[in-house]
Amino acid sequence: MYKEIKNNIEGVITIKSTGIVRKIDDLGRMVIPIELRKTLNISKKDPMEVFVDENKIILQKYEPGCEYCGSMDDLIEFEDRHICTDCINKMKEKTEE
Repeated sequence: MYKEIKNNIEGVITIKSTGIVRKIDDLGRMVIPIELRKTLNISKKDPMEVFVDENKIILQKYEPGCEYCGSMDDLIEFEDRHICTDCINKMKEKTEE
């Protein structure tokens, strides 16, 4: 079964229903089934982003981008921050002025 939901940023996206229903426990937690974690390559302790879209909660595996431009390409980790090589080169140019 497929559903279409409106996404204000990217237009209409299609989502697939898994038919899995989970209850929230007394501490407000929900277990993500192992089949889904394997399919989406989500491991224990992986950071997850949480988004809210009207009455929907959207979970997404967190993948850090450049602190300055958001790029996911050519990232270098420096003091727990991710910076792409383009932004590093721009910083170098600014310091050489």
